[in-house]
Amino acid sequence: MHVGVDSFVSSVTDPSTDRLIGPAERIEHLLEEIALADSAGLYSFGIGEHHREEYYDSAPPVILAAAAARTSRIRLGSAVTVLSAADPVRVFQQFATLDLIAKGRIDLVVGRGSFTEAFPLFGLDLADYDSLFAEKLDLLLRIRDSTRVTWSGRHRPPLTGQGVYPRPLQDPLPIWVGVGGTPESFVRAGLLGLPLMVAIIGGEPRRFAPLVDLYRRAGAEAGHTDLKVGLHVFGYVGDSVQTAADTIFPGWHEMFTKVSRERGFPPPSRAQFDATSGPNGAFFLGDPATVATKLRRVSEQLGGVDRVALQMTNTRLAHTDLLRGIELLGTEVAPQVADA
Repeated sequence: MHVGVDSFVSSVTDPSTDRLIGPAERIEHLLEEIALADSAGLYSFGIGEHHREEYYDSAPPVILAAAAARTSRIRLGSAVTVLSAADPVRVFQQFATLDLIAKGRIDLVVGRGSFTEAFPLFGLDLADYDSLFAEKLDLLLRIRDSTRVTWSGRHRPPLTGQGVYPRPLQDPLPIWVGVGGTPESFVRAGLLGLPLMVAIIGGEPRRFAPLVDLYRRAGAEAGHTDLKVGLHVFGYVGDSVQTAADTIFPGWHEMFTKVSRERGFPPPSRAQFDATSGPNGAFFLGDPATVATKLRRVSEQLGGVDRVALQMTNTRLAHTDLLRGIELLGTEVAPQVADA
């Protein structure tokens, strides 16, 4: 099992001073985090995409280009690119260029996103949520497979044999499909033979086992034998279980209080956080041994997992604490699960 980090590049308030870290300083911190992940031996670092005031990741390819220049071995990618709200031609060009800069270290993870702000921002109708993604994924794969493409659809002007350049160093460029809990999404990824990135943000990870099995069965029926499963999860590694929990809880509570208010859910509690962080919960939190044990168990429950990325940033996590978490994840957790 490969282990990495994902970041949504959220705004951060320093917990010791209550000072809001400015955007320029936050981006500089992020690049330090990626460089440390590279030197600590982690496999990957992904950047999300959001179009909200509290996030600084609306242009992931720009951040990834800066990260590629500061690293030498870690794989870099999106987590996820909101393909529904993007032009597949431009997405391919950006990530092919990134792959050239990074000398073949780029992964493109595409999905529909968990927020909807991108749709009105780019003049799209939320009613087309499903058809936009299906159509744009089809075009993206056509571009990956052929330099010159003839294609037509509902949501974009047709291509009539134009060439799409540059081509990436990797052939083919790895394209993963990011999914939540919709069975149709798992089946689609399996039928296309694309690697699957499952976002687990709540509940028990083992409940995804039937969906992962559905993905594998759909892929097998379509003749695909080399299927890969990855997980995107919330998590944090500290020197002890209690330290990790106490470090992360204030930011977790702040973040989920805001989301719960927006979506009409009850406010989150410490008991809910502790349950989510427990042995069967969705949050991978604790000391290195605890996190490694949970990673192994969840991989077994899902029939084998190729990679896991921990989303460790939150709104009240000090930069030094995040660096410590990345160091522990790379030097102590990843070696324990390398053969899982």
